[in-house]
Amino acid sequence: LKTLLNDNYKDTIMEQRFLGRSGFKVPALGFGAGTFGGQGPLFSAWGNTDVEGARGIVDLALDAGVTLFDTADVYSNGASESILGAALKGRRDKAIISTKLSLRAGDGPNDVGASRHHLIAATEAALKRLGTDYIDILQLHAFDAMTPVEMVLDTLDDLVRAGKVRLIGASNFSGWQLMKSLAASDRLGLQRFVANQTYYSLIGRDYEFELMPLGMDQGLGAIVWSPLGWGRLTGKVRRGQPLPAGSRLHETAGFAPPVDDERLYRVVDAMDQVAEETGKTVPQIALNWLLQRPTVSSVLIGARNAEQFKQNLGALGWQLSAEQIKRLDAASAVTPPYPYYPYWNGQFAERSPVAV
Repeated sequence: LKTLLNDNYKDTIMEQRFLGRSGFKVPALGFGAGTFGGQGPLFSAWGNTDVEGARGIVDLALDAGVTLFDTADVYSNGASESILGAALKGRRDKAIISTKLSLRAGDGPNDVGASRHHLIAATEAALKRLGTDYIDILQLHAFDAMTPVEMVLDTLDDLVRAGKVRLIGASNFSGWQLMKSLAASDRLGLQRFVANQTYYSLIGRDYEFELMPLGMDQGLGAIVWSPLGWGRLTGKVRRGQPLPAGSRLHETAGFAPPVDDERLYRVVDAMDQVAEETGKTVPQIALNWLLQRPTVSSVLIGARNAEQFKQNLGALGWQLSAEQIKRLDAASAVTPPYPYYPYWNGQFAERSPVAV
């Protein structure tokens, strides 16, 4: 398979993109290591790749220029970080490691949140599991409303100055939470978020209403998770057909953002048309669409095996036409909530920071 991968993609050079206004570049496609470990009801459905399997996938990823590896302390109760660290042993310098913390990672009263105590302890634990002395991109997994943002940013600043973290970011923050944090950094001269790890897909376009304009204005690069809409855009979920027996949605649908069935099928129908025109697969079209959106720095792909990884790489080296993008946009469009809809219906569009 490695030979086949090299034959198919030997002329494809991985695009490198700036991560917001950090001056640091990341590959257009990154690898989401949530499939490593397989512990717990959610992550066991995602995948159960062990160290040996992870080494094989990391081999393929590095050969293809997919040097960004994303994980979190809660993925399989830390096993994802441990397996990723073992798979990268001896080649840490070739990888960009991104991890996340602040969700509950233990039973103790301080094993959750972004307090100074938890951020320092969780970072040290992540470093030990990953087998490294620094983390390239450390992101808060959620906003902690009980800890002042000034204290949070001061602690993150200390971790950067200590050399344990290179860059910081946020994940699953609302617009006001991000802006409050960025304003605190600017006011106090502290390290600033440069990454926003966010859910974004053809069937999950809420990112565009507030977070995308904020990212453009404030210099945040989007690292996109679940680009295939929690497995709904694999090409296997179709109108009038039961959910495939092997779909992970049987176990994970309760965790996924809800999607109106008719809208999902409308999007898949449009993707089928584009697939016929381009000779690409439905997942490749979903990924390519994201790669052409404003503020997107890297799109995280996942794979339970090498074949899935190879297929995802097929999103590179070509582009949807403007007309195809227009059709996909129309099929996936939703009415934005107030106060955003005036920007999308033309009343004030020429003054909007984005046109999507």
